[in-house]
Amino acid sequence: MQDPMAACFLGPFADNDGVIQELLYAFFRDHVQWRRSLHPQGDTPVRAMPAASPKYRQLQKRMFEELSALSSALKDSVPFHSPRYIGHMSSDLLLPGLLAQMLTLPYDPNNINTDSGAVTMRMEMEVGLQLARMLGWPHDVRQPDCAFGHLTSGGTTANYQALRLAMSLKAWPVALRAARVPDIPLPVDDDAAFNCDPAAGIALFQQWQAWTAALAPADRQRWRARVSQQQVETLGLNEFFARHPTLRVPQVLASSTVHYSWTKGMKLVGLGKAQLRLLRTQGMRLDIEALDEALRDCARTRQPVLMVVAVLGSTEYGSIDPVEAICDARDRSTREGLGFGVHVDASWGGYLASVFRHESGALRSLQDMRAEYRDFPQPYVYRAFAGLARADSATVDPHKLGYLACGAGAFVCRDNRAMPLLAEQADYVFAGDPAAGYIGQYARVGQFTPEGSRPGAMAAAAYVSQRVLPLDHAHFGVLARRTILAAEFFTRQATDFAERVRDVANVLLPCEPDSNLVCLALNPQGNGCIETASRFVQRLHDRLRPDPAGNARCPAFIASSTSLREQAVGRRDMQRILRQLGLDGGEAGSVGSLSILRHSLMNPFLLHAEAAGKPDNPIMQYFVHLEALVRALAAGQG
Repeated sequence: MQDPMAACFLGPFADNDGVIQELLYAFFRDHVQWRRSLHPQGDTPVRAMPAASPKYRQLQKRMFEELSALSSALKDSVPFHSPRYIGHMSSDLLLPGLLAQMLTLPYDPNNINTDSGAVTMRMEMEVGLQLARMLGWPHDVRQPDCAFGHLTSGGTTANYQALRLAMSLKAWPVALRAARVPDIPLPVDDDAAFNCDPAAGIALFQQWQAWTAALAPADRQRWRARVSQQQVETLGLNEFFARHPTLRVPQVLASSTVHYSWTKGMKLVGLGKAQLRLLRTQGMRLDIEALDEALRDCARTRQPVLMVVAVLGSTEYGSIDPVEAICDARDRSTREGLGFGVHVDASWGGYLASVFRHESGALRSLQDMRAEYRDFPQPYVYRAFAGLARADSATVDPHKLGYLACGAGAFVCRDNRAMPLLAEQADYVFAGDPAAGYIGQYARVGQFTPEGSRPGAMAAAAYVSQRVLPLDHAHFGVLARRTILAAEFFTRQATDFAERVRDVANVLLPCEPDSNLVCLALNPQGNGCIETASRFVQRLHDRLRPDPAGNARCPAFIASSTSLREQAVGRRDMQRILRQLGLDGGEAGSVGSLSILRHSLMNPFLLHAEAAGKPDNPIMQYFVHLEALVRALAAGQG
């Protein structure tokens, strides 16, 4: 039985090399003809230096030597393409995206505006709409509340953009009050203004735009300048809060599993990492009771909240936060006068939303989905993905489960109408009359993004990939579904493995996987010391990773590792894990970190052999290999 999805990858043994060579050659010839067809009457400077020239030959020889050296050095790279690689969040690349990126590179478009990226800028806007549709957000540009998304260099920058937009929107009603704008119903005081939810902030911004549009040009300019002088973007955080002494610096609430990039973002936006309030987890997911307690505390102490971050696929455990319940908490708090936004950090799990969508874009039923899997999705996971439609913004990484090359993150907001608050003006780039409508406005996307110059080739890669495989369960979801099935199969094999090695080690899954990332905790039989167990896993991992010195040694399988910490996992879960492993729990707060193995099961061919009727697939081979390593280490032979 042939696998149609195999057409979309080069393959573990480069089986589709002929397709790539043929297409690359054809498209490069297209590019050559394009160059030659532009002003064909002109002379070429290359002909001015004969090919036989010594300098010409010398430079070409040097170029060939350096490229050959690069090709040789790259042979020591980590083989992310291999089904034997189940380490970090990397895999083989989708051919449509890879070829689109390579095809676009010689044109070198810059997606700062349509002057420098006329073709790929439109593609980037479409990518944002494709992602919005997958998340369940408005994606018709004719609707005023249509979503908007743009690409970034990665999830870290997208998270930073979420903080920028949330802070601008939160401070906007306060700026209107400070400027004493008439004819617009404003909150009664600064506290009420600073605690508006995103919808109320957007409504005030819409009223402001309508009010200024009706003014005479001179009055419009004067009022815009007056309000601008009160905005946090003009004043900076220090002066803004000095002018509004009743206000406190807002906090960001998130589970303790949140990615470390959030502390970077808090520093960059000027809030400081002390304002990132980490909440306890239950089962590696945000404990909704902890969130409710924190929100009650914030209301009691008049502590503003900028946003709550929901993690859709944590980097370490692949766990899914209760997005729907978080949105419920937001709505309750808003009614009680504590408004904030909900941002979903779906850097890892965002593309899994494709399996929840019909081709029409409608949400599939839980019953419909459960027929395709053994355990996925659990009801709480289903509710989390269904709840995406209610979030305010999201981060999604095409260079993770979108199977594109590194350097592609994405920020998406559910309602585009707040984006003008982030606009920067630079006449040499964004000059001219404001274009009407969604397309015209975001054709100058560089004025809204943290980055200036941005590669159009990456936009082309995402656009073509998501045109070849639309983001629904019948297309891209086929690929995402494979990763879930691989995780389910891996989990069953892990149970069998634990039974086989029970005589030498205790093995368990510290948490049931919510997605396609599975961890394993191991402890030698008879050991009660956490440090000894961690050293055992670290020695095990040393045999499951490439040589850190960059030498060519490549192990039979590659996995990754992480740590369980009581501060992140919570005492109850940590004690459960330690007890099941036979380890001493110690007193509260005294437990050190426990090293565990971590497996990202995103390679599309992990179950290929099983599907072909050959049970000896890479996952089964991995556990045979792992058993040999565990027994050797337990016997002191490793």
